[in-house]
Amino acid sequence: MRNLKTYFYTEDGIVKAVDGVDFDVYQGETLGIVGESGCGKSVTSLSILRLLDEKGKIVDGSIIMEGKDLLKLSEEKMRSIRGNDIAMIFQEPMVALNPVFTVGDQITEAIVLHQKTDEVTAKKMAVDLLRKVGIPEPEKRVDEYP
Repeated sequence: MRNLKTYFYTEDGIVKAVDGVDFDVYQGETLGIVGESGCGKSVTSLSILRLLDEKGKIVDGSIIMEGKDLLKLSEEKMRSIRGNDIAMIFQEPMVALNPVFTVGDQITEAIVLHQKTDEVTAKKMAVDLLRKVGIPEPEKRVDEYP
């Protein structure tokens, strides 16, 4: 990512939420973005995924993945990239997960949508994902509510 600039246009003027961020993430690497509250972590992540609200606008920069600038791709192509190639773990799990559905149902739904697989296989994959991120007793947790 090079020179990412994301601004918000408000009644009080322009807020430069992200103003010239650069970093590289290579295949197989994981990047954690850390910093003080309000420093632009979430806006940077939402910009990469192109999930900004209507007041936010990426005004400059490039986000190159596999030779393509994500900022120039169609919304349809971005939908296929979200979750398949790039994912974001939101800060508040109670907002990210629906308390009406089990953890496994929610993970399975995303896997079926993005991996084009059946629900039985997707549930096995969900258990494996929970195991990989260190969730204890993933076979049990997959059937629990958040």
